[in-house]
Amino acid sequence: MFKVPDHQVAGHRAQDGKLGPVIDDAGRFYKPLQNDERGSKEVAFYESFSSNTRVPDHIRRFFPVFHGTQLVEASDGSGSHPHLVMQDLTLNRLNPSVMDIKMGSRTWYPQASMKYIEKCLKKDRDSTSVHLGFRISGLQTYESKKSGFWKPAKKTVQSFTVNDVKSSLRKYVSSNPSSKTEPDCLFASIVYGGSDGILAQLLELKAWFENQTIYQFSSCSVLMIYGKEGSEAGSSHPEVKLVDFAHVVEDEGIIDHNLLGGLCSLIKLVSDIVNSPGECVKRRFAGIREE
Repeated sequence: MFKVPDHQVAGHRAQDGKLGPVIDDAGRFYKPLQNDERGSKEVAFYESFSSNTRVPDHIRRFFPVFHGTQLVEASDGSGSHPHLVMQDLTLNRLNPSVMDIKMGSRTWYPQASMKYIEKCLKKDRDSTSVHLGFRISGLQTYESKKSGFWKPAKKTVQSFTVNDVKSSLRKYVSSNPSSKTEPDCLFASIVYGGSDGILAQLLELKAWFENQTIYQFSSCSVLMIYGKEGSEAGSSHPEVKLVDFAHVVEDEGIIDHNLLGGLCSLIKLVSDIVNSPGECVKRRFAGIREE
């Protein structure tokens, strides 16, 4: 009934006897609850968010549909374990390209222990979190039937510099992501651009975060998803989702500047790609015209 998600790009995977998320054929994603307070906090957030009338309807589309909790046989063989049940965000997508982006220049929550803060602070300083207000946690993008997916290794992603992040955002919408040459950004206009592309969705989220004071979204991620029909074809509709809410706290009256700053930074980089995809694209089209 259950299987390991094929398109998980970050977090713990349910393999080699380890505990991780599983999916079923009905379009549901089962995330094992952490045994400490983080698991109960994530459930509490979903329950609060689902019933909070102050959250605008148009914002709810940026969050996975929540189906409650369920006891499921754990992937590590330890027996029944409580799982969050959510929609499978990659269901019915052909060759989904996925990017998981951890938001915020700091990834700890206000009530965290000093030991946990020190652990997060080291990760934030060793990555692009402090410099950009976010870091890439994992990604894959479909290249072609022959090449399959370009998916850099976890250790490679963890060592990304600012320039690596900029390059990866370009490769994510390119037909040649594994090439050592300049990414062609062939899909930038239809994935990042447009009236309901990723950039427009990020701007819609930004407008909400500029005013919302209901929650502080510490250590959550922006998930960007689209499905390529092939290396030279169009793509299925792109989506932006917010995920990972184990460290969200309710905090009346305070704007979440930590996440908002990361959003602004991400929007700037994506906007740069949409508005100026690069000389390589110009050369590509120039060559076509010359022929």
